Amino acid sequence: MAAFDDARGWGTVRGEDGEELFFHCTAVADGSRRIAAATPVTYRRVPGHLGQWEATDLERLTAD
Repeated sequence: MAAFDDARGWGTVRGEDGEELFFHCTAVADGSRRIAAATPVTYRRVPGHLGQWEATDLERLTAD
C-alpha cells in the first residue's frame, strides 16, 4: 500500500513484511508521477540516498 504527499512529490510504501520505504514521484513506472493513498502497488527495493533503501518502479495492482 502506498501513501503519497502530492505537494511534496514523495511518499512511502509498506511491504507485506511491514518494511516502509520512501519513494519519489519519478519512481512511478507509468510516468504519472502520482499514486493515490492506500493504492496496492508492486515495487523494487533499491539502495537510495544516505545509505537507506528506497522503492522504485512502482506499479498499481489491478484486480483481474
